[in-house]
Amino acid sequence: MGRSAAFFDLDKTVIAKSSALAFGRPFYQGGLINRRAVLKSTYAQFVYLVNGADEVQMSRMRDYLTELIKGWDVESVRQIVAETLHDLIDPIIYDEAAALIERHRAAGRDVVIVSSSGDEVVSAIGELLGVDRVIATRMVIADGRFTGEIEFYAAGPNKAAAIKELAIAEGYDLDECYAYSDSITDEPMLDIVGHPTAVNPDRALRKLAIERGWPVVTFKRPVALRRRFSEMGRPTGPMLATAAVGVGAAAVAGMLWYRRNRSTSGT
Repeated sequence: MGRSAAFFDLDKTVIAKSSALAFGRPFYQGGLINRRAVLKSTYAQFVYLVNGADEVQMSRMRDYLTELIKGWDVESVRQIVAETLHDLIDPIIYDEAAALIERHRAAGRDVVIVSSSGDEVVSAIGELLGVDRVIATRMVIADGRFTGEIEFYAAGPNKAAAIKELAIAEGYDLDECYAYSDSITDEPMLDIVGHPTAVNPDRALRKLAIERGWPVVTFKRPVALRRRFSEMGRPTGPMLATAAVGVGAAAVAGMLWYRRNRSTSGT
């Protein structure tokens, strides 16, 4: 048995909104986008929250965002994200997800965020959460600016491929690993681990999870994590561990049921 890890999708799994669209207003205030783009991003956020996103919608969002950021100064983006991260992201992190992350860390597992959003956003959120690694979309950068081209798109099968590559590098036993997502587009990621869980699943993923006997859980309590952080800006183990005792129980029970069911069926 090798090492194990827990892989978390980000949007609607760990946080209650789309991370790629959450920074529309500060990007506008920083002069990177116009008011029309803010309104379009707000509308896209609403549609995403209500209906989720299938592969076609994900592709449209990808194309829209890559065209939007073409020519942006990378350091300006990183600075805006850093300055507004706590105000925008801290209040929308699911309490259940934060507790579950801490439970995995307490069990000795690495925690990895796997998101189709850009690395400049995902890495900052990963640091906020105190996770071990992130896998995110990487854009091509030339002369300090985004070219509008994608170096690596962290979605669908690419997520699974990146996880397999990381597993080889870190010695993870994928049969002992966990994965969490809300979207049917993440079926490849969920399918390669021994303990997949559907979190706030869209209709297609819920159907698939039921068919395959995967646990299905609901996270619905966004909570500001500032009180959980030390002066160093890192999650404090005792605070999260205490919270973890009372939350995430449904997710853990589901995982234990799946593990027993899996052992009994011999798969």
